[in-house]
Amino acid sequence: MVNDTLPAELLEPIESLLEHLWLSEQLAFNTLESYRRDLNKIARRIQAEHLNWLNVDPLSLASAVFIPSEKPSSQARALSACKRLFSWMHEYNRRQDIPTEQLQMPKKGQYLPDIISETQIDALLAAPDTKTFLGLRDKALLELMYATGLRVSEAVNLRINEIDLQNGLLSTIGKGNKQRMVPLGEEATDWLENYFTDARPALLKGRACDAVFVSQKKTAITRQLAWMIVNKYANAAGIHHLSPHGLRHAFATHLVNHGADLRVVQLLLGHADIGTTQIYTHVANERLKQIVHQHHPRG
Repeated sequence: MVNDTLPAELLEPIESLLEHLWLSEQLAFNTLESYRRDLNKIARRIQAEHLNWLNVDPLSLASAVFIPSEKPSSQARALSACKRLFSWMHEYNRRQDIPTEQLQMPKKGQYLPDIISETQIDALLAAPDTKTFLGLRDKALLELMYATGLRVSEAVNLRINEIDLQNGLLSTIGKGNKQRMVPLGEEATDWLENYFTDARPALLKGRACDAVFVSQKKTAITRQLAWMIVNKYANAAGIHHLSPHGLRHAFATHLVNHGADLRVVQLLLGHADIGTTQIYTHVANERLKQIVHQHHPRG
């Protein structure tokens, strides 16, 4: 959403950059919105110092970006957005210098996703009432997300022709427009079959729709609805603060816990860099430490 409270001298460069990125790089809507939020935030901070994008210096910009109360990841994201903006301004002769060249990314602490146990996942997957059409849809969605580790955007954008129930596979387009094949597993396959047979036709009521997961509006479910579904059953299962991405973390962590090769997990998650997948070995190690601490007499 555009921030109308910003003066034109601060707002116009942001919107022009976003339009440029959309046209030249075809960035996803969510990525563009993330840039907008971070740049609006920094714009408000430099406005408070009576500065703008044309005259802000590296020291003032650093003061606006590196706020001690913010996480290093938030600081890094804001700096990344600023780097985009000032590189673009320099390229199109709006500024002669690039003030972000003197600023370094903050050091990030090792982030470990919350550990969701297999017992908690069992409780989550048992929560939907599969005697109702919506409950059966929700059960199929949760089973699929845990069985495949799909991102929430990949799950809600999944289409009928991308599901192969006979062979227990699905095809999805992930980040970087890269396609990958992911096994479904028996449980997810069975619940999808039940959903396709009973719930999905009842929800569509004859309306044509190629989305796998549909709502009562006879259209594909949204990201927001998927979040609400996960949150609803997580609360019912006594799991706090579980997001759809938490299911993706659980999928990967439980695979590593059971001995899956990290390269295989990387392929299943669609990570471009093995370093991103490496986090799950740390999660598994943390879980092992907890078990020893709880159950070993000298833990």
